[in-house]
Amino acid sequence: MNIFLNSKDKIVNLKLSQIIANNKQPRSIFDEGKIKELADSIKEHGLLQPIIVRQKNNLFEIIAGERRFRACSSLNFETIPVIVKDFTDEEAASAALVENIQREDLSAIEEARAYKILMEINNLRQEDLAKKLGKAQSTIANKIRLLNLPDEIQETILVKKITERHARALLILKEKQLQLKVLEKIIEKDLTVKETEKYIEKLLDNNTNPKPRVVSKIPKDIRIAFNTIQHAVSLVEKMGLELTTNQDEDDMFYTYQIKIPKTK
Repeated sequence: MNIFLNSKDKIVNLKLSQIIANNKQPRSIFDEGKIKELADSIKEHGLLQPIIVRQKNNLFEIIAGERRFRACSSLNFETIPVIVKDFTDEEAASAALVENIQREDLSAIEEARAYKILMEINNLRQEDLAKKLGKAQSTIANKIRLLNLPDEIQETILVKKITERHARALLILKEKQLQLKVLEKIIEKDLTVKETEKYIEKLLDNNTNPKPRVVSKIPKDIRIAFNTIQHAVSLVEKMGLELTTNQDEDDMFYTYQIKIPKTK
């Protein structure tokens, strides 16, 4: 939270009725159980950290601290300590997004949407945003690519019915109906990521979807390299080792990751 504060900031008390949510808040789902835990902590110890707001017309918009605000609301607090910042629309939106991105419990879709909005607000390229946030450019790219999935699949990521890695496997399939068919299979059979990848590979081998195994259309020589690696992996698996593989790409590289379990 210190990224928003300085020594000149003053804490004041505002009525909860004067405070409104930020419509650039990337978090679309709030865990009510965690809100209650936070409320219990606040009830016992008090609110140890004020929320950050900015004045908007006659009200005050939350920049950081919506969960604390919700917890205090559930306790029927009349007022809450806040710090009022003089932020523009762009600064307020950016601050709210960054504050949430730094939290580990943001879903992959919420994070992707936050990245996209930050890029639009500040007119940034992926590599520029990556530098500002101290993240790899491939991390930004891989998250944003999830937004190419149908809304139905994005919703399952939001509610944690499937993982980000399941979703990235589905990106290999370019047809929406086929993606939804595999999604249904993942949920119905509770498929692991590896099982999902093998199921998709089988679909592609059967020409159900005439797209290459890798994420995008790639040059022939690189495709030969991937096929050679896949053949080697198959040979190793026949020896009894259970490998975990993952193919991906970003704006600069194709990646083929192989994880070999340590033998005891």
